Amino acid sequence: MANSRQFFATFLLVLTIIDASSGFDYNEALDKSLLFFEAQRSGKLPWNQRVKWRGDSGLHDGYQQNVNLVGGYYDAGDHVKFGLPMAYSVTMLSWGAIEYGRSMMDLNQMGHVLNAIKWGTDYFIKAHPQPNVLWGQVGDGDSDHYCWERAEDMSTPRTGYKLDTEHPGSDLAGETAAAMAAAAIAFRPYNSSNSDLLLVHAKQLFWFADRFRGLFTDSIPSAKEFYTSSGYSDELLWAATWLYRATKDASYLKYVVDNAASMGGTGWAVKEFSWDNKYAGVQILLSKVLMDGDGGSYTSTLKQYQAKADYFACACHQKNDGYNAPLTPGGLLYLHEWNNMQYAASAAFLLTVYSDYLSAAKSVLKCPDAVVQPQELLVFAKSQADYILGKNPKSMSYMVGYGETYPIHVHHRGASIAPISVLHSTVGCVQGFDAWYRRPQANPNVIHGGLVGGPDKNDNFDDDRSNYEQTEPTMSGTAPLVGLFSKLHSMNAGYAAGPTRTKGLPSSYSHPKAAPKPYEKPGLPVEFFHTITNSWTVGRIAYYRHKVTIKNRSEKPITDLKLEIENLSGALWGLSPTHNKNIYELPEWTKVIKPGSECSFVYVQGGPQAKISVQSYL
Repeated sequence: MANSRQFFATFLLVLTIIDASSGFDYNEALDKSLLFFEAQRSGKLPWNQRVKWRGDSGLHDGYQQNVNLVGGYYDAGDHVKFGLPMAYSVTMLSWGAIEYGRSMMDLNQMGHVLNAIKWGTDYFIKAHPQPNVLWGQVGDGDSDHYCWERAEDMSTPRTGYKLDTEHPGSDLAGETAAAMAAAAIAFRPYNSSNSDLLLVHAKQLFWFADRFRGLFTDSIPSAKEFYTSSGYSDELLWAATWLYRATKDASYLKYVVDNAASMGGTGWAVKEFSWDNKYAGVQILLSKVLMDGDGGSYTSTLKQYQAKADYFACACHQKNDGYNAPLTPGGLLYLHEWNNMQYAASAAFLLTVYSDYLSAAKSVLKCPDAVVQPQELLVFAKSQADYILGKNPKSMSYMVGYGETYPIHVHHRGASIAPISVLHSTVGCVQGFDAWYRRPQANPNVIHGGLVGGPDKNDNFDDDRSNYEQTEPTMSGTAPLVGLFSKLHSMNAGYAAGPTRTKGLPSSYSHPKAAPKPYEKPGLPVEFFHTITNSWTVGRIAYYRHKVTIKNRSEKPITDLKLEIENLSGALWGLSPTHNKNIYELPEWTKVIKPGSECSFVYVQGGPQAKISVQSYL
């Protein structure tokens, strides 16, 4: 009877979470988050660029040093390409795709997510031309901040700064290795050759980071004022952990165990997870290894890692015997005065992932003040997401472009100046301050999906362009939201967003070429399995060969099945078109799908996959 009551209580809690989710459209929030990455692109923009007020920029980056550093991302409201937050953001995007790919597929967003990841990794490949060389920055923060101009009009120096054996940067090289390894996992079900290439770079960068140790800000001093690194030990553990997950090579697991104490992995108990501090991420990833039963002889050390993971989760959840992460009166995690919202976003994503890991292991979080169910962590993570989207004392969305009220004086050069399509003349370096920076009107361009710095410790917010601590958006703030919103959407949709766990393989997929099931809807007699079996590039366009398998999961034969296929731009084989637009039926030779049987069709197109649904059946 006690077990029944416990199950019923848990069931009610899950229902409460799902019902409460309906207040916000996480699908819309996810879509806008991905638009932000398009707004931050540097280089030659692609044909399918959706943010139209942006244009090509930084087309000669690196040429002064005879290296091609065109591409990548601007990190915030300026035009410097800082390597550390860029790499961290790519790691977060990739982790979100690994954990919540099914939800992304269901929302037809996986193509945009992979494009956002690849825009970063393509740049990292250029920036890593030799095993022991990594170009870690383009542009100078001081000269860049002297100007207020569009990226398309940049007149500031575009100097490149590199790391090598004489000028090491273990933190930056380690984070870039982690980004490449995580991206390799994310791409493996869709583009195995790209995945393999990313792993080559990840392994080389980790070896470089570990063999030649030092802080990147000692080698690139101009970054210190903007992204001061507190150390590199966490990035080395972080990179090794991601390489273990990507390769299952036990030498990487041995590395994090052998260096657990000396590098602080089992010593540091933290309340922050960010572009600078990766310890909590390492500890939670290694807790999964332990809970999956893969610890072996390393079990005792992995338990020490999990103890520190529990500390982080308990501190955020306010159950840590007084040693809790600070909250504003409105309930927002508050760790830093400058751009605090990014820390709340990162923590919310990490708690969501840990909740899923604990649930999969049928485990709980044992805090000093209480035993916490995994779903309770998810409730707390959701509270942070909802605060961001408008459930806060100001009733303001701190994600630009979402909701009815959001910041309109965002500290962002490109968003605050009329686009080239409207204002054809160049906006000069200093001219931009007088003509655009100081103007009281709202920004002419909405930088959708940008997560601004957010309110102060008392939930107060001043929407002023000069208030960069609160109104500047960052990549490292928005990146964790992609996975978080995907998970929260899946709660509304009524399925578990997490990956299928398969022994011996990275947990992002159950077969080397199998993608998660994106189209299954409750009550339908069929389910669809979507696989990308090949990809290639013609000119600037990447094409994918999609195979969709239709399985009859009912106990009755299915006849006269008609499918609606939207957003199809390429050729299709294995279905017959009908007289109705976008409606297809099974071919003559496959008019009946017997119980438990399946058939398939194939289509080829560039860009995101088509949306497939059942129109009718008998």
